[in-house]
Order: sequence, then structure tokens, then C-alpha cells
Amino acid sequence: MSDKAFNVQRKSVHNVRIPSDSNSCGITGICALPDGQVLVADFSNKKVKLLNQQYQVVSHWDVNAWPFDICLITPSEVAVAVNNSNIHEVQFITVNQGKLVPGRKFQLQHECAGIAHHQGDLFVTSSVQLYKYTLSGKLICRLYNFDYKVYKCAVSPTGDRLYITSRYQDKLLTLARDGTRLATYTDPALEYPRGLHVTPAGQVLVCGWQSHTVLQVGWEGKSKLATLATEEDGVMWPWSVCYSSTTSSIIVGLWEDNNILVIRVE
Repeated sequence: MSDKAFNVQRKSVHNVRIPSDSNSCGITGICALPDGQVLVADFSNKKVKLLNQQYQVVSHWDVNAWPFDICLITPSEVAVAVNNSNIHEVQFITVNQGKLVPGRKFQLQHECAGIAHHQGDLFVTSSVQLYKYTLSGKLICRLYNFDYKVYKCAVSPTGDRLYITSRYQDKLLTLARDGTRLATYTDPALEYPRGLHVTPAGQVLVCGWQSHTVLQVGWEGKSKLATLATEEDGVMWPWSVCYSSTTSSIIVGLWEDNNILVIRVE
């Protein structure tokens, strides 16, 4: 597991709004594919969008409810957490020759806000719980019952640590794979943490929605290693974050903003 702090090289913004969008974009989930393409969940317009290597929208798929989060399953397949008052489901989408092809889906008996995958296990957060499912939708167990609202989840590359953001507690939680709490991280620069991602090397990225920050936290979940972007860099209401090792870039999704922020790092 790496605690090597990212070094920011340059930043750029890219517009992901398309003509059929009726609202400003709200990018609540981002997933980078190994070939350099990127998938974003546009909550506000109920769409999943495929971006090419230049971050231009080349395809989209309309979702039947709000897409809250998205995670990689295989190099060309993702799972999307889709939710509203009546629909709670995980929808699988395959990227095939620049097009999004919806595949199987399964229903949940609870709301779903965050989703993460590790070697056939799907981790899903509801408002106060963390569940583990198989890829076919079978509930394995309820891993953790929180006494406050949680949002996103992410898994370390080795699968031995789970990271959870809590919206209203200003906390980043670190759990062992069996649900044992290992660490709680709080920081004035991390208000309303939402976006969360762990890189293939185990580096932990987290967004402070209300503090307009993107931070790197140590893999143990106990200390800040770097502030990667702030309001001065164009980060306003960051909701999602993802690292692409193909392009050495951190991609940040913003709320009610038609642009995504791309931070080139080394």
C-alpha cells in the first residue's frame, strides 16, 4: 500500500453537458476504464455518459432513476447504483466500441448511495448501513450498521480495508474487511465528505463537498498527505473523484456544474 503523495502538474476543465440535458450536470460518480475512456454518472440528468480520452461525451444511456455512484467490474463493464423513492437497483453497463450497452440488473430491498467492487464482492451503502453482495445480486451480509448517515464506499486494492464517507459527520471511516472499525479521520478541510476513491496503489482520495477540497489521505485513514485542489482551482461542490492510472490524472465531478476538473499528477 502506498502513501506516496501525488504531485500536481496541471489542471484542465472539460464540458460534459450534451444537448439533450435539461439541467446543469451533477456528476455523482466517475469510473476510469483501463483504455483511458471515462464513465460519469450525471445525477441531475439521469444519465450515464461515456467520455473519450479527450473527455468529450461520445455516448450516453438514460437511467430510469437517479444514478448515485458507479464502479468498475471488468475492464469494459461497470455497475451503477440507481435509486429513487421506488427504485433501488444495481444496473450493469458494458462499453462496446464507443457505445454503452445495458446488461443485467438486480433489485435491492434498501436505498443505495455508494457502490464499490473487489474480486466479485459488491459493497453497497444505504443511508446507515453497509452491505456486501455477490455480482449476481445475492446478499452475503450486512457488514456494518452506522449510527449516522453514510454515503460513498471504496475498497483498498488488497481488499482488507473499506473506506466510508459520512455526509453529516465530516468523517472518513476506515473499516477492516469484516466490518471492524480501524480509524476515523476528521479535518476542518473536509466538510461534508462525499467523493471517495482508492487508486490501484492504495492511495486514498476524498472530496470535501462543503469545503470545496480534494484531499489525499494516508492508506491507514488517519492523516492527510496532500491537498490536491481547492476552490481556487475551480473545485466547487465536488461530489465524485477518480484516478486514471492510464493518464496519470485525477478526475473530479462537481455538483450543478457542466464541467469536470482533470488534475494531471505524478
